[in-house]
Amino acid sequence: MRFEDLVTLAAQLFDASGVGVMVVGTVVSVALVLRDARGPRRADAYRQLRHYLGRAILLGLELLVAADIIRTVAGAPTLRQVFILGLIVLIRTFLSFTLEVEIDRRWPWQSKPVDEVRPGPPRA
Repeated sequence: MRFEDLVTLAAQLFDASGVGVMVVGTVVSVALVLRDARGPRRADAYRQLRHYLGRAILLGLELLVAADIIRTVAGAPTLRQVFILGLIVLIRTFLSFTLEVEIDRRWPWQSKPVDEVRPGPPRA
């Protein structure tokens, strides 16, 4: 098997993993929310579903970006391929950024609210 074939296979595996993470993440997200929607956390179900789905999509996007990078840099990339990769990474990064803001309800450079910070072990 040639190097190019291995790179193509690796990129395809990353693509499949990215899509698989999003599909499985969606199914698991819906199952978790349906389970929790019957209890006292019923009013919080929509927010929980958005949170779980957002995390699955973020992970899937990261895998898809990795596939694009592998595919582009493995061979002798042309200027056009590098430009297209840059646009793809830019668009997916923007999507990841906006999803992160939606999930955490704060900008990435803002510190977490005090009620979300877990205390560490006591210092001696």
